[in-house]
Amino acid sequence: MNSKNVLAIGVLLAGGLFYSGCVTNNQTAGGSIQRLVFMGVKSEQKFSLKELNPDMPSDWSSYNYLVLEMRTSTPQRFSIWADTANGNRRIMFQPFGQNVWLRASVPLRYFEGRDQSGFDLASTINRRTDSFWMSVWGPFGDLTSVQSLSFIMDYPINKPTVEIRSVHLSKTDEGSVFLGTTNVLDQFKQWAYADWPRKIKSRAQLDQEMADESKSLKPGNFGYDQYGGYQNTQAKATGFFHVEQVDGKWWFVDPIGHWFLSTSVNGIGGRGGRDGGAGAQPSLLSRRMDDWGFNTGGQGMNRPYIIMASVPRETNMFLGMPDVYSDEFARSAEQTAVGTCAPRKNDPLVIGYFIGNEPPWAGREPEVVNLILKGPETATQIKLKEYLQAGDTPERRTNFVNVAFAKQLEVVCGAIRQQDPNHMILGTRFGGDVPDAMFQAARIFDVCSINVYEYEPTKQVERAYRISGRPVLIGEFHFGVPADGLGAGLVQTMNQVERAKGYRYYVEQAAALPGFLGAHWFAWGDEPVLGRMDGENYNIGFVDAMDRPYPELVAGAKATHTRLFDVHSGKVAPFSERPKASSAGTPASPWGL
Repeated sequence: MNSKNVLAIGVLLAGGLFYSGCVTNNQTAGGSIQRLVFMGVKSEQKFSLKELNPDMPSDWSSYNYLVLEMRTSTPQRFSIWADTANGNRRIMFQPFGQNVWLRASVPLRYFEGRDQSGFDLASTINRRTDSFWMSVWGPFGDLTSVQSLSFIMDYPINKPTVEIRSVHLSKTDEGSVFLGTTNVLDQFKQWAYADWPRKIKSRAQLDQEMADESKSLKPGNFGYDQYGGYQNTQAKATGFFHVEQVDGKWWFVDPIGHWFLSTSVNGIGGRGGRDGGAGAQPSLLSRRMDDWGFNTGGQGMNRPYIIMASVPRETNMFLGMPDVYSDEFARSAEQTAVGTCAPRKNDPLVIGYFIGNEPPWAGREPEVVNLILKGPETATQIKLKEYLQAGDTPERRTNFVNVAFAKQLEVVCGAIRQQDPNHMILGTRFGGDVPDAMFQAARIFDVCSINVYEYEPTKQVERAYRISGRPVLIGEFHFGVPADGLGAGLVQTMNQVERAKGYRYYVEQAAALPGFLGAHWFAWGDEPVLGRMDGENYNIGFVDAMDRPYPELVAGAKATHTRLFDVHSGKVAPFSERPKASSAGTPASPWGL
C-alpha cells in the first residue's frame, strides 16, 4: 500500500456481527506506520506478517517476544491475535494512557498458555509491564506457523485509533517503556497527555469542588435503622446478623430483627477521604455513605461490616489450593480463626466472614494435579498418589481436586465456627465460570458469595442459589468507561451516564430474585493510571484518584437504594434499561458476542 491507500473493511458475518474499521499505511522517515481506526460493533484489522515486517518469519518458536511500537488515541482495551495454521492465539492488551508512543515487548509464552503462578483469578490472569498490561485469557497454542496478526476491539467508542510501527520478534526482552518522555503524569497523578472535562487543573479547583460536595451531603431517606436494616420490618432478633426466608424471599436480618439487604463498595474502609484517614468513622466517608445509601462499610466505621478470614496466601501452593490434608494447613486455619474471628465473636456489627476470593483453578484441574505430583512431598501429594492407584483418568483427577476443595472448606469453616459460633460464613466469593462441584461444596456456608462481572447477573445468581441451596451475596461487580486516561474495567459502558444505568440495571435485576441478599461494587476509588500491582488501571471508582465522586454513578446508586426494598419484596418492577457499551449498543455479555 502507498501513503494514500486506505483499506476499508466491512464484512457481515454469518452470525450477524458487523466488523468495520479502516487501515492507513503512512510512509515516514522512520519507516511505515499502520494507522488502525476502529468502529462498529466488533472491529478487526488483520495484517499478513510481510505487511508488518518483510523479514518476519512464520515460525516463532525460537523467539520469546513480539516487539511493537504503538501510539493509541484511547485507553480502551483491544486484543492481539496471532493467527496460525493450527488455530488462533490471543492476549488482551491494555495500554497505559494515550497519545504517546510506547514500546510493547509482549512475551510470546502468553499466546501459548498461562503460567501457573497466582492464588486467585486476577493474579493468575493479569500481567503488567511499565507501558501496558495484559489479560492472559487465551485461546492458546503453539506459534510454529503464524500467518497473520490481527487487532480486534469490541464496541469501540468514538472511532479510536491505534498506530503501529517497528514490529519484530526478539529473543530478549527489549523493555516496555514510553518513548520520548519519562513523565506521563501531572502533579495530580492524572494522565498528562490528554484532556477531559473533569480534569483537575489547580489545587484551588480541587478544594472548591470538595467543599461544594461536602455542603451537599445529608442523610438520605432509605428507611434504615441504626444497623442499616429496614425499620418497618420485623423478624427474630438474635443480637447478631443471620438470614431468614420470608414469603419465599431471602433476607439478612440485623441484630434487632429488621430485614436487611447489604449494599457496599469494596475498599470503602481503606480510603477515608481528604479530610481524614481510614480510622474510626472518618467524617466525609461516613457522610457519603449516609447520603448515598450504602449500609455496609469497613471495620471501624460504626456500621455493619464483613471480615476476610482467609488463611495466609503462602499456603496456597497449587493454583490457589493449599496442602489441605496437612496438619500445617489445619493449624493455619485454626490460627486464622483464633486471631481474626475469636476477638469479634461478640461484635453485633459483624455480618460474617468471607473465607477466600475467586478460586482460580476451575477448568484447570489437570494442572492442579500435575503441580501436586511434580512438587515436593506433601500430605496432599501422598493422598493423591494413593487415590490414583485405583485408576488414573481425567475424570478421577478432576474429582480429586473437587474433593480436596470440599476438604479445604470443611477445615476452614470448622475452625471459624469453633472460635465464633455467632456469625455467618459468607463463602469464598466465587468468580469466573464456576463448576457445579464448587457450588455443591458451598452448601457448608450460610451464604454463597459470587463475583459476577456481567451486564446483568441473574443467570449466575439463580444458578448459585439453585445448586448451593444458599442465598446469594454478590461480592463484586462494576462498570467502567475507557476515559480520563483509564481503562474501562471488566464491563464497559460508553460514558458516565450509561455507567449509572449499569448500576441500576444490574442491582435491581438481581434484587428481583428470591435468593438475593445484596451487592457490593468494586471498587471505592479509580485504580492508578499506571496500574496497580497486576497492571489494572480501571475507571471503576465511585470516586476518582483525587477523591471526587462521579455524580452520575452516585445518583444512580441512590435511586436504586431508595427502591431496593420494594424491588426485592416484589412491589415494584426492577429498572429495565440496559446500559450501552458504545453507540453501537450492548453485547449480551462482556466476554463474547
